[in-house]
Amino acid sequence: MSSFRSLLRLTLAACLLLSAVGTSRLLAADVRLESKEDRVTVWLGDEVFTEYIFKGYEKPILYPVIGPAGIGMTRNWPMRDDVENEAHDHPHHKSIWFGHMDVNGENFWATGGNAGTTVSKSVTIDGNTIHSENDLVGRDGKLVASDSRLISFFADGETRMIDYAVTYHASQGDIVFGDNKDGQMGIRMNPHLRIKGPVANGHAVNSTGVTTADIWGKPAEWIDYWGTVDGNVVGIAMFDHPSNLRHPTWWHARDYGLLSANPFGRQDFEGEQAESGDYTLPSGESLTFQHRFVFHRGDAQAAGIDEIYRDWASQE
Repeated sequence: MSSFRSLLRLTLAACLLLSAVGTSRLLAADVRLESKEDRVTVWLGDEVFTEYIFKGYEKPILYPVIGPAGIGMTRNWPMRDDVENEAHDHPHHKSIWFGHMDVNGENFWATGGNAGTTVSKSVTIDGNTIHSENDLVGRDGKLVASDSRLISFFADGETRMIDYAVTYHASQGDIVFGDNKDGQMGIRMNPHLRIKGPVANGHAVNSTGVTTADIWGKPAEWIDYWGTVDGNVVGIAMFDHPSNLRHPTWWHARDYGLLSANPFGRQDFEGEQAESGDYTLPSGESLTFQHRFVFHRGDAQAAGIDEIYRDWASQE
């Protein structure tokens, strides 16, 4: 298994490197990763871009996430409770995270006594990329499965990007992913980017042209939210890679600031008449998901989100 994972890591690293072909300036010399006891800090020059925090919560998270004009692009709560105009709902919506609601009956999306935990086993850095190995541990303390993650960071002027690849390993027998809307690659946005709520002035569009709250539950290659924060129009785009299971994926995209890509929630999104979204990964096999986050100025059109997506999606 260890030799297999070493090969897998090299393969995923090669894929992420290929994603920068034709846009080599994104592999900025200014991107620097600093390892600490409980996190990896990602620097752009002398400014913090984000931190990968792998201890202290029920799952690893990326927080804070600093975008153009020094704006925090994600909600601060519950990591901080001293920021105004932030809703204190869904405590498991911690900035950027990964996890599904139903993995062999265990909940790796939420937090608390009814949820499992994603436990970091090892974290290493290589250039602009974090490599991590994690155990998915059930409520009874037993190992359910494991995953490997490659997270890479890029900058092109004020535009900042994160490539987030996760590979599930059916290391303890079959993995059954249940049909549920709550999953799996998620981000909870700055409250100004919401479509409704206090201080909300956000807009949203997906790759098929569907807008505002109508994007919920629709399959799409990408979604972009944007709005005005401190006088600056900024946005967040999230991409689903063509190699991902059931691409283009469904999106759990709420008007209160949640955006997540979920290939398993078919009946939740399309109704009980649809085929089940359950999926079984056989014992000993692996399944990889790749996503990109883009933090940009302007709306989706001004930022060229579709062009950025096409370039990224065409590299493999």
